[in-house]
Amino acid sequence: MAQHSLRATPETVRIGAFDARFPAVMTVASGDTVQVQCVSGREEVLPPPGSGLAVPPELTAIIAANPGMVPGHICSGPIAIAGAMPGDMLEVRIEAIEPGADWGYNMIRPLAGTLPEDFHETSLMIIPIDRAARTCRLPWGLDLPLAPFFGVMGVAPPPAFGRIGSKEPRIHGGNLDNKELTAGSTLYLPVFVPGANFSVGDGHGVQGDGEVCVTALETCLTGAFTFILHKAEGGTPLLARPRAETPTHHITMGLHEDLDRAMQGALREMIAFIVSRTNLSREQAYAFCSLAVDFHVTQTVNGEKGVHGLLKKGLLF
Repeated sequence: MAQHSLRATPETVRIGAFDARFPAVMTVASGDTVQVQCVSGREEVLPPPGSGLAVPPELTAIIAANPGMVPGHICSGPIAIAGAMPGDMLEVRIEAIEPGADWGYNMIRPLAGTLPEDFHETSLMIIPIDRAARTCRLPWGLDLPLAPFFGVMGVAPPPAFGRIGSKEPRIHGGNLDNKELTAGSTLYLPVFVPGANFSVGDGHGVQGDGEVCVTALETCLTGAFTFILHKAEGGTPLLARPRAETPTHHITMGLHEDLDRAMQGALREMIAFIVSRTNLSREQAYAFCSLAVDFHVTQTVNGEKGVHGLLKKGLLF
């Protein structure tokens, strides 16, 4: 049960992509905990000189090493888990999340977001963060409490996918943007390559379900993650797509470019999850979802939209 640390450097991050061919920057054992530094931003969203807001030197170094850096998530990793093989399941326990800067930003971009036809100009807000109070202050004077989480958490995708953008969440996880995944929650991911190769980034200080303007409070975060490997037996994969839990709820997720299909995916996953844990029939589980499970729109801005289902712990098991 060793403790490790991974700092964000030009050599330990990947920008805007997932690929099964990316080599791991660190290998740990199942049960180990890794403190991972993640940074967010590019030159055009940094606080202006004289603002009194400090840019972490790690972010400055990454920007300098990637001239002309286009929008894309800066992901720390990949982290390999020794012994992980395709078909296994990786349990990622999110032990702690701490702000890594005294500012973040929110941006509206033309042709992006949930209402691309309504907003045609770039709009950037630099938002100060009070790390001690765990609040941020919006330009019109409102203080919002922080609820930090990582928008991007994922393993390497299936090799057949090749190199894919980090924008769209898929079966490997990635840009899930699920605000429920704060400290104390757990994410379960299917394994597609030896080592699993977990990456994390896209720090969010706070976000509403939907993330409608395409960004949350984008900021630098440092997280502590414990990795538990679950081995498949008999050649049957343990998990087909991401699932999660918080201290209070079990979570299933649906992802699709059509929001209706994303909803159906989250619902089917919840029905299957309930049937696997109880003696309820599929019909009974379907009815129970209608009575007692909440389905939220995770995000509507990443091409592959998201819906997540929330089953309160203790209602069935």
